[in-house]
Amino acid sequence: MLSPKDLEQLAQKGITPEQIEVQLNQFKTGFPFLKLDSAASIEHGIVAPTAEEQQKYIAAWEAYKAEGKKVVKFVPASGAASRMFKDIFSFTTADYDVPTTDFEKKYFADIHKFAFFDALDEVCQKNNGKGVDALIAEGNYKAVALNMLSKEGLNYGQLPKGMLLFHSYAEGARTPMEEHLVEAALYASSDKKANVHFTVSHEHLPFFKQRVADKQQMYADKYGVTYDISFSEQKSSTDTIAANPDGTPFRNEDDTLLFRPGGHGALIENLNDIDADVVFIKNIDNVVPDRLKQSTVDYKQIIAGILVDLQKKAFGYLELLNSGKYTHEQIEEIIRFVQHDLCCRKQDIKELEDADLVIYLKNKLNRPMRVCGVVKNVGEPGGGPFNTYNQDGTVSLQILESSQIDKTNAEYMEMFTKGTHFNPVDLVCAVKDYKGEKFNLPQYVDKTTGFISQKSKNGKDLQALELPGLWNGAMSDWNTIFVEVPLETFNPVKTVNDLLRDAHQ
Repeated sequence: MLSPKDLEQLAQKGITPEQIEVQLNQFKTGFPFLKLDSAASIEHGIVAPTAEEQQKYIAAWEAYKAEGKKVVKFVPASGAASRMFKDIFSFTTADYDVPTTDFEKKYFADIHKFAFFDALDEVCQKNNGKGVDALIAEGNYKAVALNMLSKEGLNYGQLPKGMLLFHSYAEGARTPMEEHLVEAALYASSDKKANVHFTVSHEHLPFFKQRVADKQQMYADKYGVTYDISFSEQKSSTDTIAANPDGTPFRNEDDTLLFRPGGHGALIENLNDIDADVVFIKNIDNVVPDRLKQSTVDYKQIIAGILVDLQKKAFGYLELLNSGKYTHEQIEEIIRFVQHDLCCRKQDIKELEDADLVIYLKNKLNRPMRVCGVVKNVGEPGGGPFNTYNQDGTVSLQILESSQIDKTNAEYMEMFTKGTHFNPVDLVCAVKDYKGEKFNLPQYVDKTTGFISQKSKNGKDLQALELPGLWNGAMSDWNTIFVEVPLETFNPVKTVNDLLRDAHQ
């Protein structure tokens, strides 16, 4: 099936013929739905620390950082902003010239409230000889929209989301990239050093690097830190092959194989390349202005404190198990820790022979650990926290997307629709073992949790394959803890009008 030319193409991308065979087989077999035990809740696996506990965990995090540990803030920032402007793009090609939909009316009515207003006004003056208000007054709304979206204007239709002006300040508007630099200084710096890693798409990398270089010294001076900022791109070797509806490889017009990016799950490879003790992960658009940052900073420290507290206990138990000098009571204590604190349950654990029980406990303790902030469900689209059956028959906490749930199973759909909490992608991860060596993160991916979507290219239907999501199947075999965080720490920007919400003003 693969020609010499195909094999050459694979070699250039760093993909093996065996990987292609596996992927093409996945198109034929599909991916199994996950078996659910229950939706996670305060009663079933979500921790809601008291005010006293919160202070204890903040102190634990401060003490951990004082040990000189390396902390990195990892920000997936490759997403283009084009989807934010879908409604405005539609307006520019509509057969009417004045704002008609509710979305369009709100955008133009509140246009002065956007942090990018001054920049937009400037390009309108340059390109049309008139400012925003003058263009609106004469009914030329489309000129304003095109100046925001087009290459000749602000180019917001093509820029990465991290480069848009989100928030207004007296000293000038800030981009999400800048807000992440501020956050890094406030909760992820250790020994006055803040390490930030952005994953950026290839075409935006030079511009992104330049903007970071322009801004970082200003924030270093403001917050008294030194920044170490690094970048990576999604690896070509994580691209997945596209297939025709019949499951055969989809080919371009020049007969080459068509590959597509494997989704955010591909970033497990980038995360694996990071040298750190603890890594914070947060989406590029989930930022707030300084006046609202304190809650975010506090809860980042709380979830980090919970992480290092649990990690310390896990390391102590591993040392004990490896010494071979433990009592029956100590084994019982470790079982309780794994089942209660790490929320990993095994129904037949009491039936294991002593030697098998110790091996089982070592395996569950000695793996990457993450604490995920979850917020109360307010109907935002996306993943939810569940107690889920794993490949080995254990039940543990996982973040699931709706595509992983069997929609014909009434019981599962009730769990999903009535779930009390939502995953805002607010993670802090411990990625080294008790000997201080890095875990090889791709080993902990559940490869059966990818999914297939229907797309098209040049009018031809195709099937696309997404790898297990970064915080879904890619972290399936990690120890996972869910912690309730306040809703005000979750402020994503999915459309341009979301910037008009109070949290971004």
